[in-house]
Amino acid sequence: MHIAEKPGKGTVFSIDYTDWHQSLKMLLEKSGLADRLQDRQRILIKPNLVEAMKPPITTPVALVGSLVDLLRQMAPHCAIMIGEGCGSAQYDTWHVFKQLGYAALAADRKIELLDLNEESCVVRENNKFPRLPKIYLPAVLFDSFLLSVPVLKAHSLAEVTLTMKNMMGAAPPTHYQQGGHWKKASFHDGIHAAIFDLNRYRTPDFTILDATVGMAEAHLWGPVCRPARNKLAAGFDPVAIDAWGATLLGRDWRKIGHIRLADGVLGSGEFTEVRC
Repeated sequence: MHIAEKPGKGTVFSIDYTDWHQSLKMLLEKSGLADRLQDRQRILIKPNLVEAMKPPITTPVALVGSLVDLLRQMAPHCAIMIGEGCGSAQYDTWHVFKQLGYAALAADRKIELLDLNEESCVVRENNKFPRLPKIYLPAVLFDSFLLSVPVLKAHSLAEVTLTMKNMMGAAPPTHYQQGGHWKKASFHDGIHAAIFDLNRYRTPDFTILDATVGMAEAHLWGPVCRPARNKLAAGFDPVAIDAWGATLLGRDWRKIGHIRLADGVLGSGEFTEVRC
């Protein structure tokens, strides 16, 4: 099991959005991310690109572009990659990368793109994890600093999809599609326990949550938040980030199964918000 050390447990750093570069710069400086990257060699940025659909359903490419630029300034010794495994059974992640501008970004910044659906996997086992006593996950997750960049969204099954649920994009469809119409279909059975167990094997080291707009009712359809939430948030504690995001969507995190299960195990649902 690989669980990152989380300084400032329960702390969520937030800022009112003005533009990607300046807002991110202030947020990353306040969080102290640079100190956490000193002894790292590789950074894997994991956006939410579940389908080839435009933001706010997916992570904006401009946000990730600004993030790459800032990471290169604060950690020039680190190799930076972008990795995702889309959920659509109709096309592969390379199609999503092209449609949403990530292929162009990677070419411009000369960074590597990874389809996590196709990456070589390792097996992890823990018989104390009832929903997922065995899991297959891309090896790259375990030798990189994992930086999750989800968007603020409600979800029809999981209540919310924030940083912990964003990890489902890393699950390989060869093991988790299981005949379903979605490449991660097996996670739908007992979804809250599945998200919790998945994150017990590997949870993000750091999260930047795009809460500039927000999806109010579901993750692929329905109304956006009105008014737009106009915020970015960051932190080392995935439970605190998810609790903060759920609260921003007007939901009680204590009633959301995977956040409640993770509270006190992977981090703290009780958070302190530090505004930049």
